[in-house]
Amino acid sequence: MFAAASVLAASTAVFAAPQAPAAPPVSDRITNPVAEFAGIDKITGRIITFDVYIDETVQFGALQVTPRVCYSRPETEQPKTDSFVEVDEITLDRKIRRIFTGWMFAESPGLNAVEHAVYDVWLKGCKQKSDVPPPTAAKADTGKPKTNAAKPKAPAQEQPADAAPEPTDAAPAPDGADTTDQN
Repeated sequence: MFAAASVLAASTAVFAAPQAPAAPPVSDRITNPVAEFAGIDKITGRIITFDVYIDETVQFGALQVTPRVCYSRPETEQPKTDSFVEVDEITLDRKIRRIFTGWMFAESPGLNAVEHAVYDVWLKGCKQKSDVPPPTAAKADTGKPKTNAAKPKAPAQEQPADAAPEPTDAAPAPDGADTTDQN
């Protein structure tokens, strides 16, 4: 009987694995107002880094990049930076075509980077600040009236893509002749 009890005790010791240490508490992700991207122009070989504010669109070559969110973790944790991004291509016939919608991960740039025939774009990181002025500041500057401002045009979505620009008073004559008074 003593032998059976020791076998039973030994078998329970084998099956009773020590408890794994508790996982460190996961802190809240940080929501950032700026996503930092890098892009390469495969024709020229130039790599450009550019910042884009959340829900704003920046054009890189024939691509329009729009981040919707950009999350990071505190510096005390292992880096994990991701952004939900939409990328559109402006085609040669001036149509906009969505070529990417999804998550990009800064720690794995090759995982979900946008690979285009001429341009590649990938997420480098998320930021709280940028050297680029925020969109509200840029809009405030453009809202100021100017002394020689032309009459405002209709919003871009209402104009056909192949419409000619509106003529202005300062347009040169078709034959290149000077039309100003020489009195």
